[in-house]
Amino acid sequence: MATSYSEPVLAWYGRHARDLPWRAPGTTPWSVLVSEIMLQQTPVSRVIPAHRAWLARWPRPAALAAEAPGEAIRQWGRLGYPRRALRLHETATILTERHGGIVPADAEALLRLPGIGSYTAAAVASFAFGQRHAVLDTNVRRVLARLVTGVPQPPAGLSVAETRLAESLLPAEPAIAARWSVAVMELGALVCTAASPQCGACPVARECAWLAAGRPAEAARRRTQRYDGTDRQCRGRLLAVLRDSGTPVSRSDFDAVWDGPAQLARALDGLVADGLVDPLPDGRYALPGFAVHAETA
Repeated sequence: MATSYSEPVLAWYGRHARDLPWRAPGTTPWSVLVSEIMLQQTPVSRVIPAHRAWLARWPRPAALAAEAPGEAIRQWGRLGYPRRALRLHETATILTERHGGIVPADAEALLRLPGIGSYTAAAVASFAFGQRHAVLDTNVRRVLARLVTGVPQPPAGLSVAETRLAESLLPAEPAIAARWSVAVMELGALVCTAASPQCGACPVARECAWLAAGRPAEAARRRTQRYDGTDRQCRGRLLAVLRDSGTPVSRSDFDAVWDGPAQLARALDGLVADGLVDPLPDGRYALPGFAVHAETA
């Protein structure tokens, strides 16, 4: 079964793969790891410039570990979910102190790094080191759900059956299995999309169970969470104030960018609790690590 799917998908990928910086020849495992963290819930188009800027500033984990964690948040900019920046800083510190400044190839070692779950560990082990792992992101799960099981979308949570199916489809050769994983991911991103699948351009359309069944519709579309007016938007505004200032700010600086003192206070408390903002003894606020680096400067 793996051969009937893998050959046409790999051939399609060879012709249509996007030229992405973390796929370039000679890219480092650190580059792959940074890309996978950035790509979590963020479109590729937004990640490309952020990834290039991050690697230009911190080409190795040790370079990032030497900076204050607040600098990671500042560099993260408006990618969203800024705790990912803190996790990358923590990871860089651990890699520098415990792994000789390099990203480990072992998936179990990767899983022990901050903010790295089973998907990211498998992706880094596969894409950076050419290993044989089932890499199951949203795109891959959708392709396999349609192609093999004939349903329009995978279930909300990853199941054991999905993982076993993905593992059964992996080519035996690790390097080819790694290429297969990224090829299926690309197929889901460019052709077998969630809203407008281009079945006429699919290299495995003849084998697709969903297409053979007449492309049955999803029973109910999942709701998209609104953003305007949410605590998440408020948090983003407050972090933007700190990123743009370069120095500690007062509560009045936050008041200037958000109406609604109760929501602002809740969002600010959340940022402090998440380690994204440090309250200073003089009542001002700073990105994490500012005080320590100011003392040592």
